[in-house]
Amino acid sequence: MAYQFVKADITDAVAVVEMDRKHELNALSFGLMREIHHVFSSVLHESSSVRVVVFTGGDECFSAGIDLKEAPYFSAEDAAEYFRLALELYTLLLDQDKIIITAVSGIAFGGGFNLALMGDMIIASESAIFAHPEIKYGFNPLLTPLVARVGMARARELALRGDPIGAREAYGIGLVNRVVAPEFFRDDVMGCAGQLVGRSPEVVKAVKRSLDVVSRLDAKAALEYELEMTSMLFNIKGDIRERMKAVVKSKGHEDTSCKG
Repeated sequence: MAYQFVKADITDAVAVVEMDRKHELNALSFGLMREIHHVFSSVLHESSSVRVVVFTGGDECFSAGIDLKEAPYFSAEDAAEYFRLALELYTLLLDQDKIIITAVSGIAFGGGFNLALMGDMIIASESAIFAHPEIKYGFNPLLTPLVARVGMARARELALRGDPIGAREAYGIGLVNRVVAPEFFRDDVMGCAGQLVGRSPEVVKAVKRSLDVVSRLDAKAALEYELEMTSMLFNIKGDIRERMKAVVKSKGHEDTSCKG
């Protein structure tokens, strides 16, 4: 499929998916949403070689959110279809077995903010600005992924005020994993992705599944689930014992790359 609004490139087990409506600040039109959905549901789903996905809007802007030139003219049926597509896309991103890094430069507003939150990690340029301005238009923002990252108190403030916050404040409240100077942004993101490709696909899948499940369990049930998962992986992954021995032999050398 030829894309009009998305660029997708796969190199050395890292896929870069870039929104490409730069002249419209990557506003989330029907067309862009459908193409993002197709990339993740078809291209990346069928590519077993991909271990890490970098999802970005480029160096200048992540996404301004819903397309304000399109949305005011939605019929009731259009609106229902658009938000059904949004639900499918968010669910698709959350269900990915691959590690997703959302790389955010410039504005990430509304639906763009939602997309940024779908990543396993958010790496922000110092130019990044996040906001949920929906309340100013008279409707609600998506709260579930925001609460999961920053807690209820911060989510309430961001949702009710609707004002933007910069990258450093976002880092301070735990919204993003790291903040990088614009001139180093792309290299830092790709360096982190390159380091993460070495993670076992089976273990990544298990860890992501655990992260999803334990958030919905009480403390005891969560501990039981996680330790059962650990026991299973310990017994089916034959290289775990050898990796442990290698760590001892290397005198506990720690890999410090990709850390905030």
